[in-house]
Formats: sequence, structure tokens, C-alpha cells
Amino acid sequence: MPTFHDLASWVGAQRVIRANRTAIADWQIPESQKLTLISTGIPIVDQLIEHVDFQPEPHPTLTTTSEPLYRLTRNHHGDIKPGLTWSFGTQPNTGIVYYVLPGGDAWFANSTIDLWLRTLHHYGRHVSQSPILNDPDEHEDEALTELQRLADELKAIDPPAFDSYQGFIWAEFLDRWLW
Repeated sequence: MPTFHDLASWVGAQRVIRANRTAIADWQIPESQKLTLISTGIPIVDQLIEHVDFQPEPHPTLTTTSEPLYRLTRNHHGDIKPGLTWSFGTQPNTGIVYYVLPGGDAWFANSTIDLWLRTLHHYGRHVSQSPILNDPDEHEDEALTELQRLADELKAIDPPAFDSYQGFIWAEFLDRWLW
């Protein structure tokens, strides 16, 4: 599990936002997951998380096509389509994390907040530091090999996050490096 220091050494301390204990006290998620949000926090990650946005309400407010979630983040992707918001949210009771698309479709991200942060940290640190992935057109075969290795490493962190391609966000994020 990454610590606040691990995340801060990667993205900078000012870009790791920790939850206020009082703000999430009434959230109905496992206590260990609340503690992670309070002690470790969530990193702001280029092209993935623009705003850490812990909702203050005690009941889930992030609307999805299936059930409401507790909102963790917001992203407008540079406002490429004004008014659209993508978010990460967590399911009440379980702490399962989903990536919610603007239309409300919730794609499975990770089995818990802890595993989401581990996956996010490993993914983000790897792609931000990879010379091959930062210029995949120049090294297409090497980029494919590196992406497969990264997918295997992420799958080892949380196997259910790779049970399928459709509706599973990490496979989609890895695929974007091939565009």
C-alpha cells in the first residue's frame, strides 16, 4: 500500500489530497478504507484526476446508471467537452471503486480503495517515467511489450480489475497509449 510519502514523492505533496476525518465520518464504507483516505490521500494525476473531491454529504451523491456512489474525484479532461465530468467513486458498504463516465455508466476500477490507490500509484508512476510510453510511435513494438508487462503487474495487484475488458477501466487506460 503506498503511503502519503510515496504518493508525494511521485506527484508532489501539494498534489496529494487527504480526506478530512469529519467530512467522511458518516460514509458507509469500511473503516480501514476511510483511514486510507485520511492518512494516505488521493494524488492529482495528469490526464486522469484533475480534482480530488471528497463529497461532504453522508449519503452517496455520485449518480450512476446502477446505484449512487460516494464521490472521490472529478475530471473534466481539460474541458474538451464543456460540462462533462468523469469521476472516481466508491460503493457504499464495500469500498469498491468505479470510474463513472459522463452518462453515468460506472466502470469497475478496483476491489477496494486500498487496491485502487496501489494500482493508480503503480500505473501513474510507470507511465509518467517511461520514455517508451511517452513516445510510443517511435517504439511501437517496445511500447506493446511494456504495456503488456504493466498490465500483468497491475493484474497482480488486483486480479478482479482485469476479469474482462468491457466495463473495466484499467484495460481502457492501458489501451489509450496505443492511440
